[in-house]
Amino acid sequence: MKTLDRGLPAMAWLRQYSRKDLATDSMASFIATILLIPQSMGYAILAGLPAYLGLYASILPSIIYSLLGTSRSLAVGPVAITSMMTATIMLPLAVPGSDAYISLAILLAFVSGVFLVLMSLLKMGFLTNLLSHPVISGFISASAILIAVGQLKHLLGIQAHGNNLIELTQDMLSHTDDMNLPTFIISSLVIGSLVFFKKYLSNILKALGLSSNIANLLSKAGPVLVVVLATVCVALLSLDQQGVKIVGHIQLAWPSIDLTSLEVDTLWALLPGAFLISVVGFVGSVSVAQSFAAKRKEDIQPNQELLGLGAANIASALSGAFPVTGGFSRTVVNTSAGAKTPMAGILTALFMLLVLFFLTPLFYYLPNAVLAACIIVAILQLVDIKDFIRVYHFSKQEALALAATFLVVLFIGMETGIIVGISLSLLFFLWHTSHPHIAVVGRVPGTEHFRNVQRYQVETTPDIVTIRIDENLFFANARVLEDYVLSLIAQQKDVKHIVLMCSAVNMIDASALDSLETISDRLNSAGVTLHFSEIKGPVMDKLRQSTLITNLTGQIFLTQHQAIQALSHPIEAQHQGE
Repeated sequence: MKTLDRGLPAMAWLRQYSRKDLATDSMASFIATILLIPQSMGYAILAGLPAYLGLYASILPSIIYSLLGTSRSLAVGPVAITSMMTATIMLPLAVPGSDAYISLAILLAFVSGVFLVLMSLLKMGFLTNLLSHPVISGFISASAILIAVGQLKHLLGIQAHGNNLIELTQDMLSHTDDMNLPTFIISSLVIGSLVFFKKYLSNILKALGLSSNIANLLSKAGPVLVVVLATVCVALLSLDQQGVKIVGHIQLAWPSIDLTSLEVDTLWALLPGAFLISVVGFVGSVSVAQSFAAKRKEDIQPNQELLGLGAANIASALSGAFPVTGGFSRTVVNTSAGAKTPMAGILTALFMLLVLFFLTPLFYYLPNAVLAACIIVAILQLVDIKDFIRVYHFSKQEALALAATFLVVLFIGMETGIIVGISLSLLFFLWHTSHPHIAVVGRVPGTEHFRNVQRYQVETTPDIVTIRIDENLFFANARVLEDYVLSLIAQQKDVKHIVLMCSAVNMIDASALDSLETISDRLNSAGVTLHFSEIKGPVMDKLRQSTLITNLTGQIFLTQHQAIQALSHPIEAQHQGE
């Protein structure tokens, strides 16, 4: 039974599923479907694909993830970041909207899904820790600006392409003479309406006496009303004949990959982007899942999430769609509508399927500009300037990583930006660990606690020096400890015993072991005995197999207090300054 639950997490909640849950999830799914239809279609356009593929990407992937994922709140489907990354990866390879472009988008979803499944099999859920919060924050803020700027072409009714802010701006400025006035008027009215619904409608409805939940739900339904009115206006006024671009006919035939025209070079060109979109999508998805799980006191299993998201992307490819992942806005819509279990994701997919089969003619006159406006209003709230200020006050290095990621994504490209961010994070980590905090410590009077002599008034013994290293010992910092110990001995001629206090050491590699043996030999030559205290069990297990312990002239103490008791003469109190 436990094996089945691990392979199919849905079994855990299906056993307890009730009619009451079904009624609640059904109503929530109906509401979510209405709200997610324009969003899904908009993200397809953002990816450079026909709008209807956003509906395709919202059906089978949602069902598959609901069965295989461990989050009971996360909603999977097209999201802004992965859609933007899809467009960025695909643009050099094919013309947006063409059959070749669609085929490559499907292949990108499939390859991304395969990467995620392989990462699950290799237990690589730890990758959630690879992208630090500042890097993710900088990446999302810059991507949100890029997405918003990239959608301006739909608001103006012009053509513009580019992978960064400079390219997009230059291309748009060169096409400003082609601006379509009816499209611009519709866009302006829609954006104004969306901002009104988002910022003011809820408070107005509450002032009129409606409950908070109903007022918030109606304000979230604002985009649906805007979509309906804009579609009706375009149809009645025949604005599509005046240059307003519309969604048009939505086909029901699943697109497929044309493998006969696929070249090996093209496939190789897709692989780096597919891997990057997998990692970014996974990290973002798990972050959203964990934030909602914390509220519900649920557990998220990263390796199973890899499998669920991987299977969802493969399902998206089989549906003829593009890469998907768990999205914050989709999840907020889902939970705000009252969803209780992952069944809501399955029901939403089924409702979406019904829309696809029976209601698609209603979207024929839907303007692309309206979908672009919905994306811009939703995505700009992801730009977080306050987060940079907060990180800057806490850590200048991490603020630099955030700023570098932001600027490189904005002015060079998304892939380069995130690589720069990861590289800087790892570089700062290596710098930090290669400059470990090392302190001479003494005993706090009347206790068995030992603290830094530079920070506390402590008791020390003239011929015993206790050194505490607050970092794992490995190749990058081993020589730092060696130089510190030998320099200390050169300055203090009366020292007879050195005790290395290892309470913060969780790992010692071969380079550090070699350095410790050098320290032991040189101290022995100088007539000083090396001792250890508070070595953790796993570290001691490895050291027992080494010549360091075999040739050690000193002792290994369980606690630092025992070391001082065993080695010291009557303690002479020496009060150190702050």
